[in-house]
Amino acid sequence: MLRPYLEKLPSMPSSSLATLDRRLENGIPFEWHHHPEYELTLTLNSQGQRFIGDHVGEYGHGDLVLVGPNLPHTWASRTKVDEACPHTALVIWFRQSWIDSFVGSAIELAPVARLFAQAGPGLSFGADRGRSLQQSFEQIFVADPARRLMTALDILVRLAAAGDACVLASAAAPLNTDSRSRIDRVLQHLHQFYRHPIRISDLAELAALSESGLHRMFAKHTNSTVSAYVTRLRIGDACSRLSATDRPIAQIAADVGYDSLANFNRQFRSLRAMTPRDYRASFRKN
Repeated sequence: MLRPYLEKLPSMPSSSLATLDRRLENGIPFEWHHHPEYELTLTLNSQGQRFIGDHVGEYGHGDLVLVGPNLPHTWASRTKVDEACPHTALVIWFRQSWIDSFVGSAIELAPVARLFAQAGPGLSFGADRGRSLQQSFEQIFVADPARRLMTALDILVRLAAAGDACVLASAAAPLNTDSRSRIDRVLQHLHQFYRHPIRISDLAELAALSESGLHRMFAKHTNSTVSAYVTRLRIGDACSRLSATDRPIAQIAADVGYDSLANFNRQFRSLRAMTPRDYRASFRKN
């Protein structure tokens, strides 16, 4: 089993920003990772789930998210919007040193500084805003270094001015290096195997803790119990399948880890305030 890895950013000697134009024909894979930089990602022509800390959510064309430093995250695609085009992720990374020296030195950029200060648990700006900024993002990858910087700054100013970002992950207590390694191993296991039966003893062994120690660490980091976290993973997966496929609901329940359709319906209603059938119908109506 892979541990969540520390991603090293591409080197760009001519620019103070690191960027990536990622285009994948076969889908965006689940790659649980983290890094010390802030990450602004616009996802295009892709639908699936995003995982940011303890957040599990659906994403679609135009999804725009700012991820805080050292916050584990990944996207995992299900389908394309246009089968003739690739899944696309346009990514800009911002180092803390850049934020402190460049943004922090200009009083005019105080709203941008506040935006970064709020981004620790991850911020979602919505697909409509993401689509409205698509042209600006694409310009970054063809512009000269100076224009790239000014375009990225314009994106940040517009996001800060909007003031309507949604916080994604739960606030969690800071973790030292050892605790981060332990919780990352546990979360990696849950994100890979939530469709299967989860045993607390296995998680405790992964974390090299007693079962009670595991429960305390998990609650401290995620503000959740293990069972509630797994339920959110399963129901989030089910939502994606309900919206993107015609697969029977009973089969979807089994696919995401439920032996009992009644239990699946009960937990789905608890989290989404509607039945799986109503969710599918309302999604397609919208």
